[in-house]
Amino acid sequence: MKKYFFLFVALTVSITVFAQKEYQIRTVAFYNLENLFDTINDPKKYDEASPIMEYKGDKADVYWKKIDNMAKVVSLIGTKDAKNSPVVIGVSEIENRSVLEDLINTSYLKNKDYGIIHYESPDARGIDVALLYQKAFFNPVSHKSYRLKIFKENGKPKYTRDQLLVSGYLDGELMHFIVNHWPSRSGGEKKSSPLREAAAKLNVEIIAEIQATDPEAKIITMGDFNDDPTNKSIKKILKANGKKAEVSASDLYNPMEDMHRRGLNTLGYRDNIKNLVKKVNVITVS
Repeated sequence: MKKYFFLFVALTVSITVFAQKEYQIRTVAFYNLENLFDTINDPKKYDEASPIMEYKGDKADVYWKKIDNMAKVVSLIGTKDAKNSPVVIGVSEIENRSVLEDLINTSYLKNKDYGIIHYESPDARGIDVALLYQKAFFNPVSHKSYRLKIFKENGKPKYTRDQLLVSGYLDGELMHFIVNHWPSRSGGEKKSSPLREAAAKLNVEIIAEIQATDPEAKIITMGDFNDDPTNKSIKKILKANGKKAEVSASDLYNPMEDMHRRGLNTLGYRDNIKNLVKKVNVITVS
């Protein structure tokens, strides 16, 4: 992998607005910003372990190259069909709001006029999730951060990322976006699976909360789930269905499941093409 090339995952979702047989395409995406820490050592966070802080040379130079490269890629997502960068994009692995401000103020994204919705999570590494949105197309009306309460084998709390819910109007249509970054597979898939299953249960609770007031709510839950579409967290707890014809009202549809079945994986890890990590999903409520 090149020094400043960062792999990412994203799903382009076409949001169509019909009026006299005309429609518009908007791109909704997710992007793991891969340990986007600034160059300032925060004693409240484990940022010493970030690639930027470990670099022995000019940290600022590395940081701004990373910001610039990521902004360039973000700016290109969905442009082939939508002729625009994502109007809504969930992000993960960011240290704070400041790094997102640097990202959206680059030459690639500044003219898009992105807004930021971000909450600090209690994550042990000091990383959070957030939502970026183009103000011209998406108008947020409410947002809330949900704490994932999980515990280690010794009974002590395990601090991880919150789940972020943002509700608002996309081209005048009410949409709900849930941004996730579920616990990793550290310690092995089997040992860590209950943590992601707990994250899935929290997701189910958030969706149920939305549907309690609007049974036909349009919901997109997206992020780095650290699981495959066929794992228990996605398939059994979220009950996400990869077959569109079998999805009924209020069901979750997972467009990544068919890609997973065909071997079109969603994330490459350290140039390991033979052993791609397939763990990022975008799931929609029909």
